[in-house]
Amino acid sequence: MRQATVIDERDLEGHRPAGDTVLEKTTIAAGLLEQRLLRFAPGRSLERGGADQDELLYVAAGRGTLVVDGDPHALEPDAGVYLRAGEGWTIENPGPGELVALSVTSPPSEELDGRQVVVRFAEQEELRADAKRTFRYLVNQDAGCAQVTQFVGIVEPSRAPDHSHTYDEVGYIVEGNGLAHLGGEQIPLHAGSCFHLPPEQVHCIENTGPGVMRILGVFHPSGDPASRSYDAAGAAATS
Repeated sequence: MRQATVIDERDLEGHRPAGDTVLEKTTIAAGLLEQRLLRFAPGRSLERGGADQDELLYVAAGRGTLVVDGDPHALEPDAGVYLRAGEGWTIENPGPGELVALSVTSPPSEELDGRQVVVRFAEQEELRADAKRTFRYLVNQDAGCAQVTQFVGIVEPSRAPDHSHTYDEVGYIVEGNGLAHLGGEQIPLHAGSCFHLPPEQVHCIENTGPGVMRILGVFHPSGDPASRSYDAAGAAATS
C-alpha cells in the first residue's frame, strides 16, 4: 500500500515558466491524482490545460476571470472549477494581489449532462458528516464530473475516531491548525498543508482549535466524504 504524505507548500520552491504569471508547485504526485498549488500574479497567464486529463481547481484566495476555450467565468474565493480533458484555459488576475488556486488532475471522466464550469461554495447545501463536521460538495456528479468528488469540509475543534476510506484522496488545509494522526505519528497541520491519503489508510485529522478548520478534499472514485470505515482502524490498533 502506498504511504500517506503530508507536505507544507512553503517548503517547495516552485517553477514559473518564462513569460507566464503563474508560480507552480507540485505538492502531491501519487496514484491517479496529482495536486499542484498555482499562484497567479496580476496579468493574464499563458494557456494551460489541453491534456488528456480532467482538472479540478479550487480558488483559495483572490478574484479574477477564468477563460475556457474563449468563454469567461468569474472566480472568487471558495469557487470550485471543473475543466474537462482537452480544454484550454487561462486566468486573468486584475490584481493587486495573487490569485491562489489548488489544481488536481485526474484521468478523464465520462461526460455527464448538466456540466458546470464553476461551482460556488456559498450556493451549495451544507451537509453534516457528524456532530463536529459539515461539508459542501463543489464538483461531483451534479456538476457533470462522474469519477471525482471535490468538497470543502468544516471541522470544529475536535478529534474524530481513527478511520479509513475506500477512495484515494488529496487535500489542502485552507484555514485552521491541527494534527494529522498517521501510523502512530502526529504531524502538525496549518493553512498551506497538503496531504495524500491512499485507499484504506487509517488516519484522523484533528482540529486543535480554537477556530474552525477548513479542508479542501478531492477523491477518486467519486462518492460521499462522510463515508468511513472503522474496521481497518480497529484492526490496526490490535495488530
